[in-house]
Amino acid sequence: MGKLGSPTAFIRNPNHSTKLAITTIIGILFGFFIGISFNSISITKIHFPTRIISFIEDRNTGQATEAMLNHAFNAEKNNSNLRSTDDLKIYVPSNPKGAERLPPGIVVSESDFYLRRLWGNPSEDLPLKQKYLVTFTVGYEQKAIINAAVKKFSENFTILLFHYDGRVSEWDEFDWSKRAIHISARKQAKWWYAKRFLHPDIVASYEYIFIWDEDLGVEHFNAEEYIKLVRKHGLEISQPGLEPNRGLTWQMTKRRGDKEVHKETVEKPGWCSDPHLPPCAAFVEIMATVFSRDAWRCVWHMIQNDLVHGWGLDFALRKCVEPAHEKIGVVDSQWIVHQVVPSLGNQGQAENGKAPWQGVRERCRKEWGMFQTRMKEAEDAYYKEMNITLPNSTKV
Repeated sequence: MGKLGSPTAFIRNPNHSTKLAITTIIGILFGFFIGISFNSISITKIHFPTRIISFIEDRNTGQATEAMLNHAFNAEKNNSNLRSTDDLKIYVPSNPKGAERLPPGIVVSESDFYLRRLWGNPSEDLPLKQKYLVTFTVGYEQKAIINAAVKKFSENFTILLFHYDGRVSEWDEFDWSKRAIHISARKQAKWWYAKRFLHPDIVASYEYIFIWDEDLGVEHFNAEEYIKLVRKHGLEISQPGLEPNRGLTWQMTKRRGDKEVHKETVEKPGWCSDPHLPPCAAFVEIMATVFSRDAWRCVWHMIQNDLVHGWGLDFALRKCVEPAHEKIGVVDSQWIVHQVVPSLGNQGQAENGKAPWQGVRERCRKEWGMFQTRMKEAEDAYYKEMNITLPNSTKV
């Protein structure tokens, strides 16, 4: 008690009161500034029911923030009460996998490579929808060849470049490049890109898909005329004829000067056990292949994730169309030149004294054997499960 009346006690109390008053004032000011800054927070970062989004974003409504929040949360609460009713739950087994809980009318299972604007009415984005897709797997050193090739494809084509050297921006020296789609992943092969970026549901808008190498001379080629001939002759899988004197491996793909299209050939003795089977028929190479939309849907599923060079696919394409010897062919009157530029091979790695291209070529051959083995094992497993006895055969 004596201490309360001491001079020391009277000195401390004013200081304590002052500190308390200062703290209170600071707290009030801090709260005031926090309050006035709250208006700067974007209200659209809070998830609202769709029907009031436009209401919230209309700055001329005159509604206070508090009123809008109350409206939003009350509406959400009402929706929650509705969703708890079992008979209002949505489940559609026929929807794509993973989308069964969505109403069918909102499901979009396919897409495209059409470039759209960031402004305006979405329905007005596309004055022209390209009907066809052409892809090239490219390195910048082959820019002159690709530039010449792209000019052979009309505005009806979407242009897609797969860049294996990582050089993308340099292509903007060409006007068409600014309208093209560019996908870059270093040191990858054409079929690696195709498997990952050309899913059938992504390219479903295109009637024909051209999947081409980068070293093709196109002086005697016109894409629109090519499409006309493909339709005329009922080809689901095709390629342009190859100039006979450059980079030719198979007789089937050699250009014939007296025909529009051919679907069969005569190969070296012993190469064709059946005139309707590869490499005498139902066969094109994989350097400049053209697929119909339906054929590509099948072929895409046959491409193996780890077999990136695609060797062996050419002998198996026939499994995706029927009858294959009528729906696979070579277009002779629109022909190309294989310039045999080993640019992708040089993207390999030198090992054990071997040049980079040698390692790539060995990988190609190895993949061919692996693909044949997988196809045979898959077919054998299917026939066994179906209790079907096969005659002795080694055909892939």
